[in-house]
Amino acid sequence: MTSATVSVVGESKPSTLRIGRILLYVVLTVGAILMIMPFLWMVLTAFKNELEIAKFSWLPGELRWRNFVEAMQTAPFLRYFRNSLFIAVGETAFTLAVCTTAGYALAKLPIRGAKALLAYFITLLLVPFQILLVPLFLIVKSIPLFGGNNILGQGGIGWLNSWWGLIIPLGAAPLFTFLARQFYVSVPNELAQAARVDGLGEFGIFWRIMTPLIKPALITICVFQIEAAWNGFLWPLMITTSDSMRPLQLGLAIFAQNPAEVQWPYLMAGTALATLPMIVMFVFAQRRFVEGMANVGIKG
Repeated sequence: MTSATVSVVGESKPSTLRIGRILLYVVLTVGAILMIMPFLWMVLTAFKNELEIAKFSWLPGELRWRNFVEAMQTAPFLRYFRNSLFIAVGETAFTLAVCTTAGYALAKLPIRGAKALLAYFITLLLVPFQILLVPLFLIVKSIPLFGGNNILGQGGIGWLNSWWGLIIPLGAAPLFTFLARQFYVSVPNELAQAARVDGLGEFGIFWRIMTPLIKPALITICVFQIEAAWNGFLWPLMITTSDSMRPLQLGLAIFAQNPAEVQWPYLMAGTALATLPMIVMFVFAQRRFVEGMANVGIKG
């Protein structure tokens, strides 16, 4: 092969790579535009009047900031916000308490059958939540000594239409237990052994030594759980009957229940406000969140 041929081959490879990269950027840009268009339409619609919506114009003639205030007055969106915030905080606190302790036990304690338990948690990740809805509903309805139930869980409604029913059943997920366990496995055992030599108890090791070292995992769990609780719809729809207990997503759906009478500017204003906390949360927790997801691996 001559030097001229080698030179042509050497030049063609960077050219091919450059074309492939350009095509990749074009595809990603088009995909990003397609994904952001519904969000952009929602925000712009929140500033329009009814006439502009009927004409389906993209840009509003004027920015009607009062739509957000009037939306709060038309429907009890503030109450829905309060309910969603309470549920999100309650579920996240319960999740951190349960899943971190379970993950620590699976990772660091000499539990008989720990690998079988881990396999059970991994198997649960494959089970769709919709399959669990009916059994979970029956369990919540049959909680003893709540909602008029006797000690056998009969005669009342249990945790239905209550904060207990909205928070506790969805507060501990196999995904978060598995995630916490993976991070605890990555922490050296020598730290726990040194703490035991110093006389620190097992809970002290968990709380003061191990848990502060897995902050990315804690932030990742918080982001996932808050997002799931904030956007919860199907489970609150099943167990709530009172408007005072309904979260934001369910309230927005009820507000739009009659398409012929729905006030689209107010609905889009409420939806935009519902989206804003999740965007702010991800912006502030992005670095730790990405770090937490990147460090998750399948460890023994």
